[in-house]
Amino acid sequence: QVQLVESGGGSVQAGGSLRLSCLASGRTDRRYAMGWFRQSPGKEREFVAAIGWSGASTRIGDAAKGRFSVSRDTGKNTIFLHMSNLKPEDTAIYYCAEAFGGSPSEDFFDYNLWGPGVQVTVSS
Repeated sequence: QVQLVESGGGSVQAGGSLRLSCLASGRTDRRYAMGWFRQSPGKEREFVAAIGWSGASTRIGDAAKGRFSVSRDTGKNTIFLHMSNLKPEDTAIYYCAEAFGGSPSEDFFDYNLWGPGVQVTVSS
């Protein structure tokens, strides 16, 4: 059974950086795109970034462009979200997700497996 587990969250001051990791344990077939979404209280879950199965293609959400990037280590079944110049409005629970297919997608409904999420808090 495949499980996704995020790590690397925490508290940081505005302007700081964090790197989130997501391990897909139990996964032997790595031909799935993966993505990051986030959700803050009272708001809908928002697309942050996604990466194709090979790592060659990525998509970055509007709020993250120029500040965040996504990468993956296929040999370790792990993806990363590199966040820099963090702002208080980036405060949210960040979720890792695995897609049905191999291409990165911004659509929530293209993902069928989710991690429990990790808290990121950015203070001003």
